[in-house]
Amino acid sequence: MNIPLNLITESRHCWVFAVHVEKLVKIYDNRRVLDGVNLDVPEGEFYALMGPNGSGKTTLASIIAAVKTQDSGIVEVYKNKPAQAKEFIGYVPQENFSSPKLSGGENLMYFANLLGYSRRQANQLVVEMLQNVGLSEEADKRVAKYSGGMRKRLEIATAIFPGIKVLILDEPTTGLDPTARRAFFNMIQEIMDKKTSIILITHIGSDAELASRVGLMDNGKMIAEGTPDELKRKHAVEDAITVETAMKSDSVVSVLKDYSINGKVTESEVGYKIYSRNGDKILADMVRSLDQAGQRVMRIEMARPTLEDVFFRLTERHLQEAIE
Repeated sequence: MNIPLNLITESRHCWVFAVHVEKLVKIYDNRRVLDGVNLDVPEGEFYALMGPNGSGKTTLASIIAAVKTQDSGIVEVYKNKPAQAKEFIGYVPQENFSSPKLSGGENLMYFANLLGYSRRQANQLVVEMLQNVGLSEEADKRVAKYSGGMRKRLEIATAIFPGIKVLILDEPTTGLDPTARRAFFNMIQEIMDKKTSIILITHIGSDAELASRVGLMDNGKMIAEGTPDELKRKHAVEDAITVETAMKSDSVVSVLKDYSINGKVTESEVGYKIYSRNGDKILADMVRSLDQAGQRVMRIEMARPTLEDVFFRLTERHLQEAIE
């Protein structure tokens, strides 16, 4: 079914943008840390900004959060300048800011007092927020005794007081083990159910994969944007398929060439590797073809392309190399 372009445009115009950034520039020491960045985040969207250290993503986040100001360009949060929309913005920087000397509950009480809540209102809110982030049983424990994941959840709670519509998280899973990371993103999903817009700053592809849209940044520019699947398709990132047969032979290579996107077959210590854009659709046929050629498949593995692969395709640098 073809949808008329005018209807798509009209639909986009009906969206409520929580964040709008246009031609944003920030200069430090004669260097453009942000160089003409454009960004729109619709209300309720989970958006990830991914790139290496120094790419400009943290600077962009801090400007949206009204922590820093731009040199030129437009930044709006619900059509207001960030400084005029602070009550809508929750910002969790990469560095820990909760007091280790206070309990979790005391930390939240401190922030509630800063925001002007009465003691009765603050007490009620603290109970609710500790429950929302799964720390009710740890409310009276000093933060110094919290795990890294627990402390990060507490700091998320300080940023989601009632009225917050945009939550900005800067590298929130750094230092967390896989279990803590899964728990963290389960919590984020619950926040999404409340229609809060979330902007995740990360250099970890598997974290960015969870977002509905991803913006890739490098050297102060937005170099690509789309859903994770769109980015992989658009930038021709393929599935890598590794095949190990009972023995290597020219007949194996001949069969695999028919399934390789470019007709190339790479030999490894244990078998062969090819690339395909539809790996899941060809695996069964490929195994049958090898069997018909008298070649028994001992092992076959397929590695899905990652957002790190997309970054490499666009910049010819591995993300970790760029970070270093």
